[in-house]
Amino acid sequence: MRARIAILALAALALCAVTPASAAADAAAFKAAYAAAVAANREAGALKDQWTTTSAALKEAEQAASAGKYDEAVRLAQQAEALAKASIVQAKEQDQAWRAAVIH
Repeated sequence: MRARIAILALAALALCAVTPASAAADAAAFKAAYAAAVAANREAGALKDQWTTTSAALKEAEQAASAGKYDEAVRLAQQAEALAKASIVQAKEQDQAWRAAVIH
């Protein structure tokens, strides 16, 4: 089960690596990527399955944007979104696994 979750997380992170980025990201691109990551993290929070790595990536993205490093900030925000989505998948998978294990 843990291996499957790890594979899902790695797949989500790999998607960030192959996502085409514009030649140079700007503040608007960062804001859009950051908003998507925050929304996904809120959804994970609603499922009571937020990962601490997501929060760390969001903080790093904010710091990069504050320093004017928008390419890095967008990349980190996309990574945070992927982590949040992976945690959502984990929460839903665990909910089903629990039902399958306990409810007969």
